Amino acid sequence: MQNDKSSKQQSRGLATGWARIAMTIALSASAVFGGPAAQGRTQKPPLYGRHWMAVTGKPIAASAGARIFQQGGNAIDAACAMLGAVTTAWTTLSWGGETQALIYNPHTGKVIAINALGAAPTGATPELFHKLGMRYPPEYGPLAAVTPGTPGGLVTMLAEYGTMSLAQVLEPAIEMADGFPMDESLSNVIEHYKDKLKEWPDSRRIMLPHLGQAHEGPLPGEIFRQPDLAATLRKLVAAERDALKHGKRRKEAIYAAYDRFYKGDIAHDLVAAVRAQGGLFTLADLANWRVKIEEPVRTSYKGIEVYKLQPWVQGPVMLQALNILENFDLRPMGYDSARYIHTLYQAMNLAYADRDFYYGDPAYSPPPPIEGLLSKAYARDRAKLVNPDHNDPDIRPGDPYPYQGGKNPYLNYLAAWHSRMPAQPPITMAEFDRTFRLGTTSIQAADESGWAISVTPSGGWTPAVIAGHTGVGLSQRMQSFVLDSRDDPYNVLEPGKRPRATLSPSMALKDGKPYLVFSVQGGDTQDQNLLQFFLNVVDFGMTIQQAAEAANITSYQMRDSFADHQSFPGRLTLNSETPSWVRDQLTNMGYKLEYEERTSGPITAIFVDREHGTLWGAASNFGQDYGIGW
Repeated sequence: MQNDKSSKQQSRGLATGWARIAMTIALSASAVFGGPAAQGRTQKPPLYGRHWMAVTGKPIAASAGARIFQQGGNAIDAACAMLGAVTTAWTTLSWGGETQALIYNPHTGKVIAINALGAAPTGATPELFHKLGMRYPPEYGPLAAVTPGTPGGLVTMLAEYGTMSLAQVLEPAIEMADGFPMDESLSNVIEHYKDKLKEWPDSRRIMLPHLGQAHEGPLPGEIFRQPDLAATLRKLVAAERDALKHGKRRKEAIYAAYDRFYKGDIAHDLVAAVRAQGGLFTLADLANWRVKIEEPVRTSYKGIEVYKLQPWVQGPVMLQALNILENFDLRPMGYDSARYIHTLYQAMNLAYADRDFYYGDPAYSPPPPIEGLLSKAYARDRAKLVNPDHNDPDIRPGDPYPYQGGKNPYLNYLAAWHSRMPAQPPITMAEFDRTFRLGTTSIQAADESGWAISVTPSGGWTPAVIAGHTGVGLSQRMQSFVLDSRDDPYNVLEPGKRPRATLSPSMALKDGKPYLVFSVQGGDTQDQNLLQFFLNVVDFGMTIQQAAEAANITSYQMRDSFADHQSFPGRLTLNSETPSWVRDQLTNMGYKLEYEERTSGPITAIFVDREHGTLWGAASNFGQDYGIGW
């Protein structure tokens, strides 16, 4: 019986291997001869819709988006409902985390950026953490938290660009807070971190309902209840309802909920709970924080406009990589050939080296030199640094200032900068991988009226400190700051400053209209996977579902944005089906190879098919991501 099972597994493995090789050959051939890419089979079917599309990190949250669409909401309403659902479901984030988004407004024909990343609280300084013996802010606990951003982000998006009430879009989240079936993945995560959760009284009370038993967290299929969070969400709805009773208009009433969270009784309860556990928040920190509606940054690639958020997140690194790769003819190299992988790896590392040194909160002086970083001329000069035959383990940041008519204020730091920092104390590869790939979730929505939105919310993942009886899990984003200007002079911790995050919603326009709406979870791997997804569609002719499942590579040569901020130059993860001749060539180029069965990253995406007036949705076969269209 065991031998028969093993034989079947081997047969399936061989079949999968030959299918992968056949697809690689077909894609390479199509690249060389210019024909369309093979429409190979995918493990998940593509989604199709005529009226709307909702894709996100968990099936239950996709259902929340579908529910709002069916009630007549637009894509922004549906995205807000999905955001409420994923935070309530602890989909690698909770309500005290951060939200960032790109929105296409069909009435103006413009892409808008939403910056709802929390800020460092009063008293959060390098000196504080140095006195505590820390080289970086901690990974967990009340001192790891920046101010909550997700409630403000949701309210702002809904008020400015939605059509429905807060009560309507929060209804699914409130029902879930009253009780939803625990999924196996979250159950396992809670159980894994139960000792850490026990350090914080309200996290222990809510997340571990079976204390003293073999399995102390909620079991798969068990109804998981969060009465404190449900009460907080109902307070937000009550604030809206009371404002409407007093004659306020829709937008003003929604913002009344914003004020209750950041200035009212919820704020008082939140601050008291945080400070009781050793955190730093003050009432002024919450009251003074604001969601920012910003201009995104963009570049063009083969006639397609690609949009990202400003360099308070890592998003522009994908634009830099595209600018560099424009200087190479990728299609004749062939999909996932050794030459293509090597070129891609080098371009990503050149862009990420700039990220590691120059990205940070542009509200602080001096702001990151984003004009120079996104200059096509700068990219051409960076591309000249690519060694065609060997990996460069010491790729360093460039100097973009001359490309924007300025002088670099940190040339002394730049000259002394190295790609790899010594670990103190040394960390294991497993620990590095855990932080490097730290997850979040993603939300994509689009509708027939032209609205489109990409959201990458995060923060407050398990294990999180829950702030008293608010039910709100706190962010851990403080760890993305540095405490030494020599590491990244633009991202040094200051009170009121936003840390440089990895979160990276994406949008591409063709002929001025939405073409691709896409994002992914996975820490420092996000823009690596998004870059490859985009190239798979644009250069190699894949459908979005094929591109979402396709084999990607992962570099670790950039500095980890979490924990100890380490890097491992030359280390390269490939798909386990990579042919032997590609492996041999890459080894000879100086790479240290590793293999995984699925390397696409949990990508979610929407393709707007203007030729047929339809929407295509994709969710990779990597995790729990799920979509619904109509």
